[in-house]
Amino acid sequence: MSNVVVNKMKAGDLELKEKVVSINRVVKTTKGGRAFSFSALVVVGNGAGVVGHGLGKAKEVQEAITKGIEDAKKNLYRIPLNGETIPHEMEAKFGGARVFMKPAAPGSGVIAGGAMRAVFESVGVHDVLAKSKGSSNPHNLVKATVHALMEMRDAYQVAGVRGVKMETVFNG
Repeated sequence: MSNVVVNKMKAGDLELKEKVVSINRVVKTTKGGRAFSFSALVVVGNGAGVVGHGLGKAKEVQEAITKGIEDAKKNLYRIPLNGETIPHEMEAKFGGARVFMKPAAPGSGVIAGGAMRAVFESVGVHDVLAKSKGSSNPHNLVKATVHALMEMRDAYQVAGVRGVKMETVFNG
């Protein structure tokens, strides 16, 4: 992990869109019968470089989604973007899920699987090539994707760390 400082955001300042990634029904068998409950994995973002994810659990589906949205709004992160794509290639791992992503030419679209696609669309990335390797567990895929996006550095950050001008970053 690099020493990138993550800017925690306030949810009230932003207009966020929610995407439900997965809903899971859980059954607890008791002496009196079966007790059903639901968990919902939700991704929120403003489509302009801010993203967050959350998990909600409740007896009803809608209540679980609402709790997931509340949780996601507590964990918002600013992601550096390069226009409508990501600044550079990145790999990340969370649990058994591994993700690989690289910038794509304008007009390519989001070429990614379901859980990764929800994160990219929420953050505002319109052109990216992405591949998930290993586990397809949506919880770990979302966390690995957000982790990879948080590790991204744009040219301004690179220039600041190196102590050089912006032109030097691109020209060598």
